[in-house]
Amino acid sequence: MTDAFPITIYHNPECGTSRNALAMIRAAGYVPQVIEYRESGWTTGLLTQLLEAMGTTPRDILREKGTPAGDLGLLEPTASDEAILSAMTRHPILVNRPIVVTPKGTKLCRPSEVVLELLARVPDSFAKEDGEVVRA
Repeated sequence: MTDAFPITIYHNPECGTSRNALAMIRAAGYVPQVIEYRESGWTTGLLTQLLEAMGTTPRDILREKGTPAGDLGLLEPTASDEAILSAMTRHPILVNRPIVVTPKGTKLCRPSEVVLELLARVPDSFAKEDGEVVRA
């Protein structure tokens, strides 16, 4: 992380989208703070802060694939934001990734090239893990 342009990425190293976003940040010459949220977990306060910064709701960042979201009833239209947020603190995998915070804003970076909108400088081009080339 650089003091002039601090970057934090809430990262899951098992996720290709998250790995690509992190690699793009590094290819642009930044050293971000990497938080592996599946290890560190979430607090209600942190998630609320990130959601407010993104202008979104817990349902908007709820990950369905490969999670217990369905079993917990979180996919039902009647599931409240409070219930989803509470479940996210108990099951960190329920939060979609990566979430990136920079002085330019906070976003869920799906697809990974969304991260480029949050950087002050970007690489001219970047090859994702699957070979797709992203150009600035």
